[in-house]
Amino acid sequence: MAHTAPYRIQSISEFHRLSHLPQPEHPLVSVVDYAQVAANKREHEHPSITFDYYSISIKRGLNGRMRYGQQEYDFDEGVMYFLAPGQVLQIPPYTSTETAPSGWILLIHPDFLWNTPLAKTIAQYEFFDYSVHEALFLSEKEEAIINGIIQNIQQEYHGNIDKFSQSIIIAQIETLLNYSQRFYQRQFITRQKTNHQMLERLEKLLADYFNNDDLALKGLPTVQYIANRLNVSPNYLSGLLKALTGQNTQQLIHEKLIEKAKEKLSTTHLSVSEIAYELGFEHPQSFSKLFKTKTNLSPLEFRQSFN
Repeated sequence: MAHTAPYRIQSISEFHRLSHLPQPEHPLVSVVDYAQVAANKREHEHPSITFDYYSISIKRGLNGRMRYGQQEYDFDEGVMYFLAPGQVLQIPPYTSTETAPSGWILLIHPDFLWNTPLAKTIAQYEFFDYSVHEALFLSEKEEAIINGIIQNIQQEYHGNIDKFSQSIIIAQIETLLNYSQRFYQRQFITRQKTNHQMLERLEKLLADYFNNDDLALKGLPTVQYIANRLNVSPNYLSGLLKALTGQNTQQLIHEKLIEKAKEKLSTTHLSVSEIAYELGFEHPQSFSKLFKTKTNLSPLEFRQSFN
């Protein structure tokens, strides 16, 4: 089967046109009713789409499954998710459903943020890089807060555009993103069973990796490798681990490495260089430097203190 490049939607006006919606009242920002988009989608389905703008949405009654990268998620329940410019979204053909679609989509072109602090800080909101199956599940109270912010944006958007409009809308967008970040932290903590299973799988994965004789050949595991093995995005994994353990993925990899190094230093007569090579380091100096950073002792000082 020939690979088809994703259909690229370059502007918010183009999205409105493809969705048979009236032209946006502002070319760089828009809030649309998802029910209208879903109703008009049946006529022009593209297997995959990429956007040149940010998309934040709450959607209910989505048909079937949506794919992002290699991940798939059933969107029968309402969830909130975030897409950054350039991400590819794969959507199945329309199928009829008894559930009426509802929700909204906030579209923000990067040019709308130009010359504002949010233009730089928006990259810090890591959930724009989460996969679709890592979407945000909101409680009724949380959803009411988010919908209230969207209503404020709509009110400003539909009012008379003046010199204050952009800064007021951007302030609301920033508030929306900050609440979303808070709610993700809550999700990391409250979905304990799933998240602790993830932590257990990570522990086993690292233990197996560091107990493998091929470590010297493969080198240290990367964050991307660990995330791929756990079927999550690197940013989501690091955010989850930070909430559960206070450490990100890279820090946990280093922690496991130091544990293994201590074991070898205290139970074998291998030289520091030999241990460094066995642990996947090309240069022993790099190993010694990391060990001292983590323990405040050089490998030799640790061995002497242990003995």
